[in-house]
Amino acid sequence: MEKYIDCMSVENMRESDRLTIERYVSGRTLMYRAGLGVYRAVNWRGDIAIAVGGGNNGGDGYALACILADKNIPCRIVKLSEKLTKDSAFFAEKAEAFGVPAEAYTAGAFESADIVVDCLLGTGFQGSLREPWLGAVNEINNSGAYVVSVDINSGMNGDTGEAETAVISDITVTIGYVKRGLVTEKAAPYMKKLVVADIGIVLAKTEYKLCSQADYSEENDDTILPAPPYLQLEAVDVSKEDLKF
Repeated sequence: MEKYIDCMSVENMRESDRLTIERYVSGRTLMYRAGLGVYRAVNWRGDIAIAVGGGNNGGDGYALACILADKNIPCRIVKLSEKLTKDSAFFAEKAEAFGVPAEAYTAGAFESADIVVDCLLGTGFQGSLREPWLGAVNEINNSGAYVVSVDINSGMNGDTGEAETAVISDITVTIGYVKRGLVTEKAAPYMKKLVVADIGIVLAKTEYKLCSQADYSEENDDTILPAPPYLQLEAVDVSKEDLKF
């Protein structure tokens, strides 16, 4: 385990992701690794509901569903959007081929869930949640289930940690690197544990470094930040895994 781990802005994460796909690893493989990182971070049990939105955050949920199905762990998909990127559509089709049940979100979708996986909104979200997203987030928070947020807690600003309403997670598995907003005081009430899934994204540039409270000194420059107590400094390393499906 390294003494310092990287932390970055949403824009730097987006650029690092783009460069990695352009030069090194396909987006599809990165999405598979994201799902695998989440799979390895959680003790799966009971009724597992994977709440998916559009875009790549939803795609991570579909990739996770494929991995769970491949491991003979039952799960179901609850959809809040039909919009899919090319890579997300690939895993959505694979999940359907695996026989993973999928349903459009309606009120009560999470009542029986033992685990809810939050793949609704990504790090680019800003502003206020609107319906049906607001209703889904409130329902997740009131479900009594063990809540897993993927990359970021839906409803939270990835740079500042601010949120009017956001998913409150038992564990957040952030993908690639820690986003700056996740380690702010404003984000702290929304998560109990934060883990990084290292999927092999190459940094576009270094911005911030996080270190343990014991290693932090006030004399450090403002790019060195103390890790909050809920951050697990050791990442889940899936950076060398190949696409299985």
